[in-house]
Amino acid sequence: MCGIVGYIGCQNAIDVLLDGLSHLEYRGYDSAGVALMGENKINIHKALGKLCNLIEDLKKKDPKEIKSHAGIGHIRWATHGLPTLANAHPHSCNCKGLTLVHNGIIENYQEIKNFLTEKGVTFTSQTDTEVAAHLIAYEYGKTKDLIQAVSNATKKLKGAWAFCVMHKNEPDSIVATRKNAPLLIGKGNGENFLASDIVAIIKYTKKAIYLEDNQIAKITKDTISIYNEDLILTENKVESLPFEPVALSKMGYKHFMLKEINEQPDVIRNILQGKIKDEFSKVNLPDVNLDKKQIEKINRIQIIACGTSFHAGLVGKYIIEELTNIPVEVETSSEYIYRKTIADEKTLVIGISQSGETADTITAIKQVKEKNAHVLIITNRKESLLARLSDSLLHINAGIEVSVAATKSYIAQLVSIYLLAIYMAEKKDEKEEKLQTIKHELLMLPAKIEAVLSNSKKIQEIAKKYSSYKNFIFIARGINYPSALEGALKLKEISYINATGYAAGELKHGPIAMLDETMPVLAILNKGMVYDKVMSNCEEAYARRAKLIGVANNIDDKHKTIFDDIILIPDIDDSVSPALNITVCQLLAYFIAEYLGKDVDQPRNLAKSVTVE
Repeated sequence: MCGIVGYIGCQNAIDVLLDGLSHLEYRGYDSAGVALMGENKINIHKALGKLCNLIEDLKKKDPKEIKSHAGIGHIRWATHGLPTLANAHPHSCNCKGLTLVHNGIIENYQEIKNFLTEKGVTFTSQTDTEVAAHLIAYEYGKTKDLIQAVSNATKKLKGAWAFCVMHKNEPDSIVATRKNAPLLIGKGNGENFLASDIVAIIKYTKKAIYLEDNQIAKITKDTISIYNEDLILTENKVESLPFEPVALSKMGYKHFMLKEINEQPDVIRNILQGKIKDEFSKVNLPDVNLDKKQIEKINRIQIIACGTSFHAGLVGKYIIEELTNIPVEVETSSEYIYRKTIADEKTLVIGISQSGETADTITAIKQVKEKNAHVLIITNRKESLLARLSDSLLHINAGIEVSVAATKSYIAQLVSIYLLAIYMAEKKDEKEEKLQTIKHELLMLPAKIEAVLSNSKKIQEIAKKYSSYKNFIFIARGINYPSALEGALKLKEISYINATGYAAGELKHGPIAMLDETMPVLAILNKGMVYDKVMSNCEEAYARRAKLIGVANNIDDKHKTIFDDIILIPDIDDSVSPALNITVCQLLAYFIAEYLGKDVDQPRNLAKSVTVE
């Protein structure tokens, strides 16, 4: 969601801030702004829409006005208040002495706003963030110390926040704090940085300090001081950042999404390296702290995730139950957290999140930890809060994913879930022959995805053919039902076509009423137990004159009769086929959106990392 960058040092702060914000654009936003420390004042510049609008406005300013050694920047994804200039960050107090940027949601902002209004404070926006700015300024008026003021104010707040705060009376420092929202400090030489995501500062430093909840940090160009909630000086570990700046380049591709789709074979190879030697060797997962005795004690598994990660969890349900005979429940985090938490020491809870900072999933994991369940986290960010909450960790190692629509991270999640299912089954001495088949398919998967990618021209032609349709249906059965859901999600995310995924057998229970010549239906048709049943559902769609696209790993005589188009993929065992089928769906969605001229990497209203509930 929203993105934060802060800088203090010898460089011109505006250059660092704008560069950092440009690398946070993928998070999704509707406005951008910066606050720059001046001589006895703080200069604020804001613009609606894309960052380029702010950059154009800054070009018209007096260079002296935007020259500064310290500043904070923000891209906003609207929660409280419309996307207006008044609601854009940074926000200030009435005297303009204090300025801050904020990620998160202040739940009790109305109560505090009422209190401050009685004190004579005037509000100019609809945001909860402005309330925080005035509250900290109010506390600063009593203490004349920014650290103390931030501490006093945040103790009165409820919700989630990452704040970066500047005051004109303390021009050589920036104060930052967080609770349930990501914020890190980048450690430099004669300069220091703040950011909500490492991609914003990876160009400048490889050393980071991750703030814990309720810690308050004061940074100058030469020092970093971190205090706990009792304002006792403490030390946090300095960690090495895992990514290279080259990951932020499109490397010749038109969009990051297409680049990331094409990276999937290498992502899978990276995941498998050191974990599977061959189909006859045991899976090695060194950060999964579950031995044979613990696994045999598990009587239920809960998978908690959101969006694309939820679909990966649904695939996990099929494969884990098949290989381990342990019942698995999958639920969206946003629903899980608002009902009774039923888990105990015999429950394995798997949390899946690309960023490791998904607010709903964090809340859910904290709830199950109170029940003594074993928590296993699958994430792309091993430094994230969810990773730090885990008892066991599967780092998917997909690298930075810039496009809002998840592609390579989804494939990485799937492969990691397969590895976990095999690992647990091997500990239980289950189904050795089946395990060998799946391991063989995983080892062959990169080459098979490369074969699909090499056939992308065919998919591009089909995409152009169907790009004018306003609605789309995806159908599948069994382990590929989640592939239908994810394929539909990808299409609607980036093309804005009303796409819906269904279990194929459910067509006749309502959705079949929508079928006619204006409704394309994409069917996933892998050889296996449910193949004949899906074909039967396709014949039902054909009888209603729907346009039919098949994704298949075999040629059937019926294909030529009822399908308008067939996308042939390499032969693959049905149990691993979701990882191959989704590549087709990703490419189809990409080419349709690209043909329609959509903003593929930054679709409207969406955020890469949802860090608020």
